[in-house]
Amino acid sequence: MIIQNLRLKKLVFLGTDKIFYQDKVIISMDELSSEDKLVLLQHAISKYEDENTLLEKLKAVLPQKDIDRGIATLIGTQRVRRIGPDVLQNNVSHIGELPEIPAHIKEIIDSL
Repeated sequence: MIIQNLRLKKLVFLGTDKIFYQDKVIISMDELSSEDKLVLLQHAISKYEDENTLLEKLKAVLPQKDIDRGIATLIGTQRVRRIGPDVLQNNVSHIGELPEIPAHIKEIIDSL
């Protein structure tokens, strides 16, 4: 089944969950593993430490439930720490460097 939105010129192939836009495949959020989502969150936190700004930017990419779950997981595993009420920070003293960005989510991180 194909859904076409003429205004945005997007084709969505429901069987494969891939979005094609101007001859370019954009990865679907359903295809991201939980580890990919955590890497995405960690790199987003390095760009935007303020939690409110971070949530606003990530809402375009991930569902709120995945964002909340990911942040809770990162804090629980001590990869991220909370500094004050609204500031998140990668815990580089505990984990070392941030994980390498996989090629398939690099564009998503760059677009934030």
